[in-house]
Amino acid sequence: MAKNRTGETARKERAAKDHGDATNPGRRVGLWLVGARGAISTCVVYGLAGLQQGLHGSVGVVTEQEPFDSLPLANWSQWVLGGHDVCVRDFGSSAAELVRSGILSPELVAAATGQAAAYESRLRAGILDGPDVGLSDLNPESARRGGLSPRDQIAALRSDLEQFKQANELDRVIVVNVSSTEAARSPQPEWESLQAFEQALDDERPQPPSCLYAYAAFESGAGLVNFTPNVGASLPALRELAQKRGLPHCGNDGKTGETLIKTVLAPLFKSRALRVLSWQGYNILGNRDGQALADPIRREAKVRNKDEALRSILDDDRMHTHVGIDYVPSLGDWKTAWDFVHFEGFLGARMNLQFTWQGSDSALAAPLILDLARLVDFAAERGEAGVMEHTAAFFKSPLAGGTHDFHAQQDRLLAYANRFLGRGEGR
Repeated sequence: MAKNRTGETARKERAAKDHGDATNPGRRVGLWLVGARGAISTCVVYGLAGLQQGLHGSVGVVTEQEPFDSLPLANWSQWVLGGHDVCVRDFGSSAAELVRSGILSPELVAAATGQAAAYESRLRAGILDGPDVGLSDLNPESARRGGLSPRDQIAALRSDLEQFKQANELDRVIVVNVSSTEAARSPQPEWESLQAFEQALDDERPQPPSCLYAYAAFESGAGLVNFTPNVGASLPALRELAQKRGLPHCGNDGKTGETLIKTVLAPLFKSRALRVLSWQGYNILGNRDGQALADPIRREAKVRNKDEALRSILDDDRMHTHVGIDYVPSLGDWKTAWDFVHFEGFLGARMNLQFTWQGSDSALAAPLILDLARLVDFAAERGEAGVMEHTAAFFKSPLAGGTHDFHAQQDRLLAYANRFLGRGEGR
């Protein structure tokens, strides 16, 4: 059972705890966000500032629960934020949008003015992806970087990361990709090995930006989280690079809402021998994520990940599944998902389950970003390298594969923490 501290006493306890890591009080860790001006990053920046100042609780932060709160994880005061983005809109306007949507409080935004300004001063131009060309607030430097050779793009990204680390006297940097969904791409032969990938870079063959961010992160010595459905470090070539550099990483595609519910409910039907005939889902959302997913070539990758988990758990080729996604600008950062599950029981009786999920994906994702950054840092401190298999519960398409059953995934995460603490595994 997780600890349940609330109120002013809990905030004071957290503030005292966050004075520094007892195992290494002087350690400083950088969190570098790709998609740094987006809604998720905005929630991370203000959420972290609120945790550092004891202005709000840690609801939604998995690593503040047992057994994780007994691990020597980096405390909130030890984190320094920076990032890449292809846009130049004022960071304050991103916060204002979330205030209008009722996600950030005006009081928190006012209290975190200093942290937000410091963060904005550390932002650098990202790499322009083809479909981003029409953005009205595009950073000209991102457009320029988008025209460079892949090697030069990597060099620019790597220089940003290394300057961030040096300027802020950081012991480690964790890169977290929370950028918009990229256009779906067919697998390329050079993705199969590091040697082939590097030859492709030398030959100036274009690569997805998420792969270049991942390559630059590993080459600069940073751990990586891919919270997007983008290819990133899922390539065998980049997994090989992570192992070669001795760096931990995890992904892909954060599991925050509708798919999370699916991976909790689907095992129920499987365990009770109920046959799911159809599972139809429909999503409407606003913000830039919704705008990006209005593009069919971007939506393809997102829908594939949302559908894969369900099919893997139920393992029935006769089942009909479909996920629809529509962009509704007026919703802002709010998302609604409606699911209809048509299933068959004993004697052929046909029944249905319907549920509606309404929430802010950014507010759901932000604490998970903090969790994953802490877990990657913890793994790096322990000398772990490669795919962090125990983080599967956080993702729609976990890099290590395996079951999509959320309960089994969560047990694996708990077992990882308990092994370190010398306790029994599982719940």
